[in-house]
Amino acid sequence: MAENDQLQVELVAADRTVWSGQATMVIARTTEGDVGVLRNHAPVLSLLVPGVVEISPVDGDRLVAAVDGGFISVAANRVSVLSEHAVLSHEIDVEKARVELESAQADGDDDEAATRAKRAEARIRAAEKAS
Repeated sequence: MAENDQLQVELVAADRTVWSGQATMVIARTTEGDVGVLRNHAPVLSLLVPGVVEISPVDGDRLVAAVDGGFISVAANRVSVLSEHAVLSHEIDVEKARVELESAQADGDDDEAATRAKRAEARIRAAEKAS
Protein backbone atom coordinates (compact mmCIF):
# COMPACT_ATOMS: atom_id res chain seq x y z
CA MET A 1 0.00 0.00 0.00
CA ALA A 2 1.33 3.42 -0.91
CA GLU A 3 2.42 5.57 2.00
CA ASN A 4 0.16 8.37 0.77
CA ASP A 5 -2.87 6.12 1.50
CA GLN A 6 -2.00 5.88 5.20
CA LEU A 7 -2.93 7.57 8.44
CA GLN A 8 -0.65 7.91 11.43
CA VAL A 9 -2.78 6.65 14.35
CA GLU A 10 -2.24 6.77 18.09
CA LEU A 11 -4.58 5.18 20.63
CA VAL A 12 -3.55 6.54 24.01
CA ALA A 13 -4.81 5.86 27.54
CA ALA A 14 -3.85 7.97 30.55
CA ASP A 15 -1.22 5.45 31.61
CA ARG A 16 0.15 4.16 28.30
CA THR A 17 0.18 4.22 24.53
CA VAL A 18 -2.15 1.34 23.67
CA TRP A 19 -1.32 1.27 19.94
CA SER A 20 0.57 3.45 17.51
CA GLY A 21 1.19 2.90 13.82
CA GLN A 22 0.09 3.28 10.23
CA ALA A 23 -3.52 2.51 9.34
CA THR A 24 -5.93 2.92 6.46
CA MET A 25 -9.07 3.59 8.51
CA VAL A 26 -10.31 4.40 12.02
CA ILE A 27 -13.90 4.14 13.24
CA ALA A 28 -15.00 5.61 16.58
CA ARG A 29 -18.25 6.55 18.30
CA THR A 30 -18.60 10.22 19.20
CA THR A 31 -21.34 12.20 20.88
CA GLU A 32 -22.56 13.01 17.35
CA GLY A 33 -22.54 9.38 16.17
CA ASP A 34 -20.03 7.08 14.51
CA VAL A 35 -17.19 8.67 12.58
CA GLY A 36 -15.06 6.88 10.00
CA VAL A 37 -11.70 8.41 9.15
CA LEU A 38 -9.83 7.80 5.92
CA ARG A 39 -6.86 9.61 4.40
CA ASN A 40 -7.41 13.36 3.81
CA HIS A 41 -10.34 13.54 6.23
CA ALA A 42 -11.37 17.04 7.24
CA PRO A 43 -9.96 18.18 10.60
CA VAL A 44 -12.11 17.02 13.51
CA LEU A 45 -12.00 17.34 17.27
CA SER A 46 -14.84 15.45 18.93
CA LEU A 47 -15.84 13.89 22.23
CA LEU A 48 -15.93 10.10 22.39
CA VAL A 49 -18.56 8.16 24.27
CA PRO A 50 -17.79 4.86 25.99
CA GLY A 51 -17.64 2.47 23.08
CA VAL A 52 -15.61 0.62 20.51
CA VAL A 53 -12.79 1.98 18.35
CA GLU A 54 -11.76 0.02 15.27
CA ILE A 55 -8.41 0.49 13.55
CA SER A 56 -7.45 -1.08 10.22
CA PRO A 57 -3.64 -1.26 10.35
CA VAL A 58 -1.65 -1.27 7.13
CA ASP A 59 0.02 -4.50 8.28
CA GLY A 60 -1.96 -7.04 10.26
CA ASP A 61 -5.49 -7.72 11.34
CA ARG A 62 -8.09 -5.15 12.33
CA LEU A 63 -7.70 -3.93 15.90
CA VAL A 64 -10.69 -3.45 18.17
CA ALA A 65 -10.47 -1.53 21.43
CA ALA A 66 -12.84 -0.36 24.14
CA VAL A 67 -12.55 3.24 25.33
CA ASP A 68 -14.22 4.95 28.27
CA GLY A 69 -14.93 8.16 26.42
CA GLY A 70 -12.30 10.78 25.67
CA PHE A 71 -11.44 12.65 22.49
CA ILE A 72 -10.65 11.98 18.85
CA SER A 73 -8.52 14.43 16.94
CA VAL A 74 -8.01 14.28 13.18
CA ALA A 75 -5.68 16.65 11.33
CA ALA A 76 -3.17 16.33 8.50
CA ASN A 77 -3.64 12.53 8.20
CA ARG A 78 -2.92 12.03 11.91
CA VAL A 79 -5.56 10.49 14.16
CA SER A 80 -5.25 10.64 17.94
CA VAL A 81 -7.70 8.75 20.12
CA LEU A 82 -7.25 9.84 23.73
CA SER A 83 -9.11 8.17 26.60
CA GLU A 84 -8.74 7.81 30.34
CA HIS A 85 -8.97 4.02 29.87
CA ALA A 86 -8.45 2.13 26.62
CA VAL A 87 -7.93 -1.59 26.20
CA LEU A 88 -7.45 -3.81 23.15
CA SER A 89 -10.02 -6.57 22.71
CA HIS A 90 -7.56 -9.40 23.41
CA GLU A 91 -6.74 -7.82 26.80
CA ILE A 92 -10.38 -7.78 27.95
CA ASP A 93 -11.59 -10.22 30.59
CA VAL A 94 -15.16 -10.69 29.33
CA GLU A 95 -16.38 -12.49 32.44
CA LYS A 96 -15.09 -9.68 34.66
CA ALA A 97 -16.81 -7.13 32.39
CA ARG A 98 -20.10 -9.07 32.61
CA VAL A 99 -19.87 -9.12 36.42
CA GLU A 100 -19.19 -5.36 36.43
CA LEU A 101 -22.19 -4.81 34.14
CA GLU A 102 -24.49 -6.82 36.40
CA SER A 103 -23.19 -5.00 39.45
CA ALA A 104 -23.76 -1.60 37.84
CA GLN A 105 -27.27 -2.55 36.75
CA ALA A 106 -28.08 -3.77 40.27
CA ASP A 107 -26.87 -0.49 41.79
CA GLY A 108 -29.78 1.44 40.28
CA ASP A 109 -30.16 4.35 37.93
CA ASP A 110 -27.74 6.90 39.38
CA ASP A 111 -25.20 8.54 37.08
CA GLU A 112 -22.21 6.60 38.42
CA ALA A 113 -23.92 3.23 37.91
CA ALA A 114 -24.99 4.22 34.40
CA THR A 115 -21.43 5.24 33.52
CA ARG A 116 -20.03 1.97 34.90
CA ALA A 117 -22.61 0.02 32.90
CA LYS A 118 -21.72 1.85 29.67
CA ARG A 119 -18.02 1.15 30.20
CA ALA A 120 -18.62 -2.55 30.87
CA GLU A 121 -20.90 -2.80 27.82
CA ALA A 122 -18.19 -1.19 25.67
CA ARG A 123 -15.62 -3.77 26.79
CA ILE A 124 -18.03 -6.63 26.11
CA ARG A 125 -18.89 -5.27 22.63
CA ALA A 126 -15.20 -4.83 21.79
CA ALA A 127 -14.38 -8.39 22.78
CA GLU A 128 -17.37 -9.78 20.85
CA LYS A 129 -16.66 -7.66 17.77
CA ALA A 130 -13.09 -8.92 17.61
CA SER A 131 -14.02 -12.59 17.84
